[in-house]
Amino acid sequence: MTLHKEGKATILISLFGTLAIYLIIRFLLPDTDWLHILWLAFSLFIMVTVLQFFRKPTRHTILNSNHIIAPADGKVVVIEEVVETEYFKGPRRQVSIFMSPINVHINFFPLSGVVSYCKYHAGKYLVAWHPKSSTENERSTVVVKHENGTEILFRQIAGAMARRIVTYAEEGQVATQGSEFGFIKFGSRVDIFLPLDAKILCKLDDKPVGGETVIAELA
Repeated sequence: MTLHKEGKATILISLFGTLAIYLIIRFLLPDTDWLHILWLAFSLFIMVTVLQFFRKPTRHTILNSNHIIAPADGKVVVIEEVVETEYFKGPRRQVSIFMSPINVHINFFPLSGVVSYCKYHAGKYLVAWHPKSSTENERSTVVVKHENGTEILFRQIAGAMARRIVTYAEEGQVATQGSEFGFIKFGSRVDIFLPLDAKILCKLDDKPVGGETVIAELA
């Protein structure tokens, strides 16, 4: 299993933290074997959880200029027409994917083009499925301009557990469909804002695979 670079510090802290507590327990309560075994079992559970969270699977993206692929693993929780107020300031069709702590948390460019906008916003930590999380939570907005001039906006949103959003995208960067543009630690959400004439190919409760599943098609 390959591990993502964003997990190195968390994995080391978890490893040394659980080990340090085990040594303290051994020193203070040397004869309490059941407690030693219980802590070792709990430590193993913690390490397995952290390792699976930062796993980096191989994804195979079939490049297609008309397709919008899922920017993240998770479950589709929103498909609706909304008014996007940060960049477009007009109606768009929104698709939102909720990422639970057991999902891969790498974020992938949903299309190829040039990054025309990228901005980080500090904010709250409402649960990721809260209707206001898209505009009030800590978030990072990225816009990619397609070769035909169409712009697609996607937004990383922190959840109640997620406290660190990492965005690799930069304005002027050439984006390649399926390549990494960021990472969100623990539970979170990604919103995508599409033109009204885009054909939505997913439905509520679908579980797309980031970097592979086609969720929409441009007109």
